[in-house]
This record gives sequence, C-alpha cells and structure tokens, in this order.
Amino acid sequence: MMSEILLPHGGFEDLKSFQLARLIFDITARFSEMYIDAKSRTRDQMTQAARSGVQNIAEGSEAAATSRKTELKLTNVARASLVELQLDYQDFLRQHELTEWDKDHPALMDFKQRRISDITAFRSWVQDMRKSMPDMRQSAIVANGALSLLNLTIFLLKKQLEKQAAAFEQEGGFTEHLYAVRQKNRRKTS
Repeated sequence: MMSEILLPHGGFEDLKSFQLARLIFDITARFSEMYIDAKSRTRDQMTQAARSGVQNIAEGSEAAATSRKTELKLTNVARASLVELQLDYQDFLRQHELTEWDKDHPALMDFKQRRISDITAFRSWVQDMRKSMPDMRQSAIVANGALSLLNLTIFLLKKQLEKQAAAFEQEGGFTEHLYAVRQKNRRKTS
C-alpha cells in the first residue's frame, strides 16, 4: 500500500547531473585547499556551494516521494549553487590574471573528448595538459576543467528542471496522487 501512495523517487545516484556534481565537489574541495587562502571566506564558500549542488540533487530526488514541488525547488537550489561556484572559479581566474578558455580551446576540446567522469581521469587530464602546456599554471588548468564540468552540469540540471516541471504540470503533485489512489481504492471496495 505504501508503495502505491508514494510517488516515484530516489535513484539520484544514476543521474548524470548528480555524478558530475559529486565530481565537481571533489575537485573543488582539493582546489580550495591548494589555491585559496585558508583565511579567505571564498575557500569555505566554494566548498559549500559545491556540496550544496550535490546534496540538493539527492535531497530533491528523495523528497519527490511526497512533494514534486520540493523536488523542483531543491533541484533549482542545486543549479543555483553550482552557478555561484561557476562565478567563483571565473573570479579566481580573473583575479589571478589567468585566462578563462573559450569552448574551442584545444585543451577543452581534449577534455570533452575524454568524457571525464571521475577524479582519477580528471587528474590524468591535468597532468597531460601540464606536459603539453608547460607555461600554463596548474590552477588555471584545474579551474578551466572545473568550469567545463560546471557548464555541463548546469545545463543538465536546467533540462532536469524542465522535465520535472512538465511532469508536475501534466501529472500534478502528491495531493492529486493521493486523491487518485483513494478514488481507485474506493472503486475496488464498492
């Protein structure tokens, strides 16, 4: 009976947006340790924004059991947190007089071709780029790689939000679902 009442939910581990957000969190935690002053609020804010992206995707997915509205809200909070983090990486590059690469930069083309999906592959790409671009600072390589992942994840979350909104509009929320289940059970007993 309970499985009939609850709306489909969970499965966030299978979402590409969640997987990439978690990778971004891992990269950001290390990046902030290495390149952001320990006394700077930015260090904590970057880590928290990255964490918020991951946690809100998961929480929204689980909350969907009883609230499509909460799922939408938390997915949007995840997206907004990652946009905040994106700005922090862009600020870092600008403040350190480092270049933010355009989408056609050869290193980013290589990055996208590799379809980086875990920290080991990311580290390998950074090391390869350090060899092929010895004058490029490692922090610039890492920040640009993180920005590429952020762009993709923010795009995926936008699409996810659109899909969630369409489903909410078409199917309604938890209250409508409860009513439909109640009506179905009443018809069975009459």
